[in-house]
Amino acid sequence: MKQDTARKIHVKTYSVNEMAGLYEISKKTLNKWLRPFEKEIGERMGHFYNPKQVGIIFEKLGLPEVIYLN
Repeated sequence: MKQDTARKIHVKTYSVNEMAGLYEISKKTLNKWLRPFEKEIGERMGHFYNPKQVGIIFEKLGLPEVIYLN
């Protein structure tokens, strides 16, 4: 029996590691994907993206997808 599971993704402050984890990619790949949108996203505060920046990232890259296999 297959069960569908959904995961909520919140627009909140995320570290670079957390953002990369949401997309299941490395930090290096995340930085490469975000490079064309640097001006729109703005500068991080240390290692963190604020909620407004996270919203822009989700808009530009799409929402992270998670596939659950039973």
